[in-house]
Amino acid sequence: MFDFADYGELLALVHNSLLAGAVLGVVGGLVSTFVMMRDLPFAVHSVSELSFAGASGALLLGTNVVLGSLTGSVVAALLIGLLGSRARDRNSAIGVLMPFGLGLGVLFLALYKGRSANKFGLLTGQIVAVDTPQLSWLLATSAVVLVALAVIWRPLAFASADPEVAAARGVPVAALSTVFMVLLGLTVAMSVQIVGALLVLSVVCTPAAAAMRVTASPRLVTGLSVLFATVSVVGGILLALGSTVPISPYVTTIAFLIYLGCRAAGAYRRRRGWTAGVRFVQDERAQPSVPSGV
Repeated sequence: MFDFADYGELLALVHNSLLAGAVLGVVGGLVSTFVMMRDLPFAVHSVSELSFAGASGALLLGTNVVLGSLTGSVVAALLIGLLGSRARDRNSAIGVLMPFGLGLGVLFLALYKGRSANKFGLLTGQIVAVDTPQLSWLLATSAVVLVALAVIWRPLAFASADPEVAAARGVPVAALSTVFMVLLGLTVAMSVQIVGALLVLSVVCTPAAAAMRVTASPRLVTGLSVLFATVSVVGGILLALGSTVPISPYVTTIAFLIYLGCRAAGAYRRRRGWTAGVRFVQDERAQPSVPSGV
């Protein structure tokens, strides 16, 4: 399963993928924080399905796959943002879009007569698929997402934590929701190029979900989410380089192990806090009462 005999030579071949993976880790980790705050994991999967449809359609037509993936993601994000502002409406729209996007993507791949590796790579990712033009697209997309997040970070965090109060304070909650959905679409399109369409959740959802298990500090959640996403993607690329297995199982396994570790650490901290609280109460009750006049 593993063969690291020519690992040094192979490592030079995936320079673009490693750079793209590191950038994706930063962007995915940041976006993951808001995905979990806004309860959007289901939406991520829907956007990835239409991103897959756009990429497979571009592959069939012989055009830029990255541009096709971006187009599909942005269209899905806009539809979700416009069709459903409430959770119930949003989930209904997502439930309609997901099978449509997946079916459309499967149709395009069935009609495509080229290499089967290209079809498989759209679903599960390819470590050598990121060439220089694709890397340029990824870096440009990342810059757009990072700049936009920097501009809207504080009002978006406020609107994500308490949308009713934010709306009462004059924060444009609906507009921020649409903008974030577009940024989410761009991030998902980037992720599809590395880990494939089926397992995007491991980059855009799992990092923040793990971070929230060990801390409630917004800054620490964001920092840990970026760290976890970067370790998952870059670590998955490095492991897949010496293996015949696609990259996505390694990325998802690393992300899942990080989540399990954070969940165990969070449970341990809660048990210690509960035990310390019980002991404190017992000690207080054991203290002799002191008369008020003493």
